[in-house]
Amino acid sequence: MHISSAVEDYAKAIYALQERGDGCAVTTNALAERLHVTPASASAMVKKLDGIGLVTHTPYKGVQLTPKGEAIALEVIRHHRLLEAYLSESLGVPWDRVHDEAEVLEHVLSEELEELIAAKLGNPTHDPHGDPIPTRDGLMPDEPTVSLQALGAGDCGRFVRISDSDPEMLRYLAARGIAPGDDLEVVEKQPFDDPVFARFGGEVHVLGGSLARAMRVEL
Repeated sequence: MHISSAVEDYAKAIYALQERGDGCAVTTNALAERLHVTPASASAMVKKLDGIGLVTHTPYKGVQLTPKGEAIALEVIRHHRLLEAYLSESLGVPWDRVHDEAEVLEHVLSEELEELIAAKLGNPTHDPHGDPIPTRDGLMPDEPTVSLQALGAGDCGRFVRISDSDPEMLRYLAARGIAPGDDLEVVEKQPFDDPVFARFGGEVHVLGGSLARAMRVEL
């Protein structure tokens, strides 16, 4: 069965939303918002995916990937993250630009080229943003993290990953020399979703609420 790039995009989006929701069903509205399409378009595609066995759809409750659909999602995620790593490490593309390039190339990457890239990079386990790369066997490593926003004053951890979907956030962190792998300590946290003051190395940085939510920390 030929899998179109649109089907791959939907499978990948459903996987990401399921992951964010601890495996719960994904609403068509949430899917539409993530993919920047209308709810009607998302609903029509969900019906198509259900018909070819990639998702199960329960009206008024949401959609979940089947094992077959999850396999497709993990394969395209592997392509995407390997491409990001290659663009960053081998070609020197800044980490705020690799996402958009990988979004296009992930759909045309052959299995042979995928393996060549992986071997060239030494079979990396994470992309430039700290996201784990699924294995060639289609397994996603389990790496529990919490958002920086969820920590309190005095808490310590290691910044390990951040969403690649907002280039402005990535540029903000890069300008301050903050990258996955850095140890941190929360110095102060303002109430009501206000900034988090966190120490990286010897310097305290002010991180807005939306940025702190996007930053994932390993305790």
